[in-house]
Amino acid sequence: MTATATRAKPLIGLTGRRFRMELISGSHPGYGHRLTDSFMSDFAERIARAGGVPVMLPYDADPEALCDWLSGVLITGGQDMHPSCWGGDESVVRDIDPLSDPSVHHPARDAFEIALTRAALDREIPLLGVCRGMQVLNVTLGGTLIPDLPAGPVRHLMSTGPLSDGGPDHVVTFDTGTIAQKVFGDRLVTNSWHHQAVDVCGKGLVVTGRTDDGVAESIEFPGAAVLGVQWHPEWMESDDGALRWLVEAAAEKRGISPCPPRTRATA
Repeated sequence: MTATATRAKPLIGLTGRRFRMELISGSHPGYGHRLTDSFMSDFAERIARAGGVPVMLPYDADPEALCDWLSGVLITGGQDMHPSCWGGDESVVRDIDPLSDPSVHHPARDAFEIALTRAALDREIPLLGVCRGMQVLNVTLGGTLIPDLPAGPVRHLMSTGPLSDGGPDHVVTFDTGTIAQKVFGDRLVTNSWHHQAVDVCGKGLVVTGRTDDGVAESIEFPGAAVLGVQWHPEWMESDDGALRWLVEAAAEKRGISPCPPRTRATA
């Protein structure tokens, strides 16, 4: 391997949403029916800070071809997966165009992220699934979901906005010797914005972190650089290390040394 290659930064592909421009306040009405792709820039900022190069992945890209280039894959959060993907109740599906309402089921996104997840697993490319992304990982391997968590002692759908470390009731405890425990420690207070959760694990996956009510908050594939977390690390005020783990695992897989983490500029 050349000296130049050893100094390369790992490319981290991240998924996002697709919707019509008419949903963007202030956009020119002439563009209303054109489509745009978006992702939460908080992911990109933290990936770059950890020494990686964030790359937005449109649904049109061939997942197999992407995995020829990517060093790591990040499946991000968003709307529920279509229940047909995991044998759920399809009567809950609303007949609404997902391109005009990004909160409803979007089969095109499901298909792309499942194919990308499968390709990354087959190529042994480090993968992180966040919230919906954790559920995509589980469903890709044949797992099922809890369609709607009942009310209980732990609140999983927070009322506060982004950039929050969560409330004291949302404590996740991790199993010893797992990736999650090595990254997050024995216990971690996290934010939480989900109403669905992993039910039966997909083939090869295990639950490695739970809240006190038993809800799965992290899953992984023993022996592989594969991790799913149900909270949003991109919005944790205190960096929980999830995105840094992905960048470091991606660099190790490619045999490269990522640049030192980027520090914020000060005034």
